[in-house]
Amino acid sequence: MTTLLREVIGDVLRRVRVEQGRTLREVSDTARVSLGYLSEVERGRKEASSELLSAICGALDVPLSRVLSEAGDDMALEEARTEVSTSRIDASTKVVIPQAVAPVVSMAVA
Repeated sequence: MTTLLREVIGDVLRRVRVEQGRTLREVSDTARVSLGYLSEVERGRKEASSELLSAICGALDVPLSRVLSEAGDDMALEEARTEVSTSRIDASTKVVIPQAVAPVVSMAVA
C-alpha cells in the first residue's frame, strides 16, 4: 500500500509537537485551527492547505521547510522499504519456464 504525503506530513507535525511536550489544544489555539481538524491533519486524514500548514508550523515555531524536508526524507525511506520488500523473490517460489515449442515432425519409416 502506498503511503500518502498527508500521512507523512501529519506524522512529522505530531512528532514535532510531542517532542516539544505540547498538547493538541495548545497548538490548535495558537494556530487558530480547531482541535478536531488539527487532530485529523496529524492522523493524515485531512489534506492541509499551505496556509494551514504555515499556521501550524508557526504555532510550533518550526519552519515549514523543515517539516516538508523531514516529510520528504520519511517518504523516501518508506519508498525504499516498499521497493525492497516488493523486489525480493521468495526462495520457495517455483518458476516453470516452458521450453520453446518446436513443430512436431513425424517421420514414416519404410
